[in-house]
Amino acid sequence: MSVDMSQFFGVFFEESQEHLDEMEHLLMELSLDAPDQEDLNSIFRAAHSIKGGSGVFGFDALTGLTHVMENILDLARKEQLIMTKVIVDQLLITVDTLKIILECYQNEEEIDWGGIQKGIEALEALLKDDSEKATDNSDEQGYGLYDTVVEQQDDDFGFFEPPEEKIEREETAYGFYEDEDKNKEQSSEALAPDELQQALEHPNDILNDDDFGFFDDEPSTESTSASDAKPTPAPEETKKVDPPVVSAASKKVASAKKAASKAKSETKESSSIRVDTMKIDSLVNLVGELVITQSMIKIVGKDVHGEVEEKLEGAIGELSRNIREIQEAVMSMRMLPMSFAFNRFPRVVRDLAGKLEKDLELVIEGGATEIDKGLIEKLVDPLTHLVRNSVDHGIEMPDIREAKGKPRTGTVVLSAEQRGGSIIISITDDGAGLNREKILEKAASNGLDISPDMPDSQVWHLIFEAGFSTAEVVTDVSGRGVGMDVVRRNIESIGGMIEIESELDKGSVFRIRLPLTLAIVDGMCVSVTDQTFVIPLTNIIESIQPEKDQIKTIGNDRLLWVRGEYWPLVALHELMDIEGANEDPTTAIIVLVETSRKRFGLLIDALEGQQQVVIKSLEQHYKRVPGVAGATIMGDGGVALILDIESIASAVSIPQHTEVSNVS
Repeated sequence: MSVDMSQFFGVFFEESQEHLDEMEHLLMELSLDAPDQEDLNSIFRAAHSIKGGSGVFGFDALTGLTHVMENILDLARKEQLIMTKVIVDQLLITVDTLKIILECYQNEEEIDWGGIQKGIEALEALLKDDSEKATDNSDEQGYGLYDTVVEQQDDDFGFFEPPEEKIEREETAYGFYEDEDKNKEQSSEALAPDELQQALEHPNDILNDDDFGFFDDEPSTESTSASDAKPTPAPEETKKVDPPVVSAASKKVASAKKAASKAKSETKESSSIRVDTMKIDSLVNLVGELVITQSMIKIVGKDVHGEVEEKLEGAIGELSRNIREIQEAVMSMRMLPMSFAFNRFPRVVRDLAGKLEKDLELVIEGGATEIDKGLIEKLVDPLTHLVRNSVDHGIEMPDIREAKGKPRTGTVVLSAEQRGGSIIISITDDGAGLNREKILEKAASNGLDISPDMPDSQVWHLIFEAGFSTAEVVTDVSGRGVGMDVVRRNIESIGGMIEIESELDKGSVFRIRLPLTLAIVDGMCVSVTDQTFVIPLTNIIESIQPEKDQIKTIGNDRLLWVRGEYWPLVALHELMDIEGANEDPTTAIIVLVETSRKRFGLLIDALEGQQQVVIKSLEQHYKRVPGVAGATIMGDGGVALILDIESIASAVSIPQHTEVSNVS
């Protein structure tokens, strides 16, 4: 019976990505002066895991490249190769190439074999250089002189290709078996028909082969495999090796280490399981349905009176608490630490610093802060652009920093923290800061609506306009004015907002505020005539019913004087084209809301109360509706639209810096 190996592809892709991330992180942290032996072993094991798994599935591009990479790492961990910056850089480039190859296999795209060959040649060049140095000590090491190598573990890496039958055995078994006791589980597709027949007829032959590619063959095996190239040594010569005692001892030690490692691994893995995110999403949707059902029960409960009413209220209260706990537990399953996004930036900063010839230090804080997995995936691109911008435009060249009395090494801080129901992500640098005059000058030349007395917060946000850039020199890193507008748009698309603080020659802070999750939100239900809308609580400052003297007009636009400033008014009934609404602000309700761009008042008929709602997408059945983030089902079975305050803010054309003298 054949086994469909494709069912394991997903697990392999996921685990390989984790191995590559681990390799990149450890290579970045590796000390060249005194490399940590355990780190080198971990990097080697990660490469070995990818090679073994890719061999099982026939992903030859991964197998070939990781094999050569593994040779270098094996020499390094045996202290037969000195790790240098050149070697680490090439290994990092190889990790990048492996990520591309993995993505190609995952998406069933064409493999760039030419690029892979160049990568292999670059790695082999490193081995060749070291090989020339190693020949000076060949009498002691035995490399390059003897077919039979005394060392019993991983002796074939670095200079000789392992025997073909050994490679097949290793690549066939690795990734599915942890020890010889599990070899019976090997699939029939892993062996050729003649090998399978032999295995069935002589099972003890396989049971005795206890290394599964992790340990080298007996010296006699390698001598035999090399006999085609050289005459077989005389018996008295082979006795010089005298392997039996050494082999037995080394295998016992290796087996003990392997057993201990396996025990630790099983203990660690038993506390967690891999679950497809689709299953978690389905569970989140079911919890959302529970929230809706709870709202329905509350409405039905209003019609119950007497003694039953009190009991029902108690039961509904208990149900609400239980549903809230279930919701929090389920949502926590979708949460991932911010380190999943942050861990890629040491590499980004390192590469940019080298390219720009700047001295930089990246500080990461709050990596354990958890956020919804869907948000992390959408955050990576905006964060990457902001970090690159800080490194390229923010941090000055070392000589310039020194002339300003700053340390030659610039600092970029990437941090995350939870505040209430929001996540705050900050990108801080101690660079040159934003230049207000340059920004205003560029904005004027681009035809943007500006004023000399604009507050700094609004001036800084001009850099998010499409095509806006104050860079005097365009580089391959940045400076074309493409990207910052996309950064803001991407952040706003996931319900977030971005703020900027900056001081000339002191540095800048880009602060992103995001909801913890996109699935269920706390909102304020409001009504316009007989229609209900939901405003996310994260956008609401307060709600008021103003006096007549607080309302001013400029042309056809109305302003509200509150909190010592003028706020533009947006009538929700006009935005949604609803007739019969209350148009008098003094008898209606104004909800004061804010976004990363503006603050304004939203004119509504009435407040219906705070409620937790489940966001349902409309785009599967309708095109995107301006000002609407989605919909939700209310307790009475009706549908309410969830307002997108960020997109509504873009429709507010009245400048926030309007002076009192302009108001009549």
